[in-house]
Amino acid sequence: MYHNPVLLKESIDGLDIKENGVYVDVTFGGGGHSKEILKRLGADGKLFAFDQDEDAQANTLGDPRFTLIVENFRYIAQFLKFYGIRKVDGILADFGVSSHQFDQAERGFSTRFDADLDMRMSKRNTLSAYEVVNKYTYDDLRKVLFDYGDIRNANAMAKVLIASREVEEIRTTDALKQALKQFLPEHRQHKILAQIYQAIRIEVNQEIEVIKEFLKQVPDLLNPKGRLSVISYHSLEDRLVKRYIRAGQFEGEPEKDFYGNIEVPLKKVGGLIVPSREEIKLNNRARSAKLRIAERNDEK
Repeated sequence: MYHNPVLLKESIDGLDIKENGVYVDVTFGGGGHSKEILKRLGADGKLFAFDQDEDAQANTLGDPRFTLIVENFRYIAQFLKFYGIRKVDGILADFGVSSHQFDQAERGFSTRFDADLDMRMSKRNTLSAYEVVNKYTYDDLRKVLFDYGDIRNANAMAKVLIASREVEEIRTTDALKQALKQFLPEHRQHKILAQIYQAIRIEVNQEIEVIKEFLKQVPDLLNPKGRLSVISYHSLEDRLVKRYIRAGQFEGEPEKDFYGNIEVPLKKVGGLIVPSREEIKLNNRARSAKLRIAERNDEK
């Protein structure tokens, strides 16, 4: 079961679709956003979609205007070039893990099931949650838990994980919970586990690096007035998107010209968009979603 697409109308409206344009959905999943883009495209329009999860192939759309590329969207420019596409009119990204991935117990994404420590978005990835938990040094483990899970006692957690794995390898999600049970009071267990799983999953799939690599390619891929529409689910992702739209970089301040102006490759369109109460009621996954829309900046 793939999730209902979050902020469907708002994110596709943000692309300002031209009937015969070329568009990219870099997070295909169940195809909900792609279907909506195709509805708005004319006969000569084109839509390319990316999804590194091999399971997404089962949802491919039988439409001559549509091409599914089973690859990580960090390689967007390279694979579009393979199909003869150098410029597009709009790019949509919906970050985060799909309900389908959470619901498949054996993938190890969910706190609800016992499973092998895996958490790979693509089975072709060599790094899994098992390696992170059992092979990372104390410093690296602490950094992953603190940076990607916002876990305040990451130091103590990392120490306990290292002590536990010296007694016996931590092979399953249940074994991970057992190792960390002193940090999981019943009333907050679900929230803390979700932070731990998020941290490990981000590391396994290099999610932050992937987003950075992707965003840096966007300005050169967009036609004049081309649009970017991005849905994020946690502050780490949203901060990267917000900063890149505002400053054209992820850290520090951009250089100003003689007049104090900065040259940025994108400019924001409208303000931050969040789901309505009604949408959150119908789809709990939408509760933390944030949508930002930008356009290629041609006023440089």
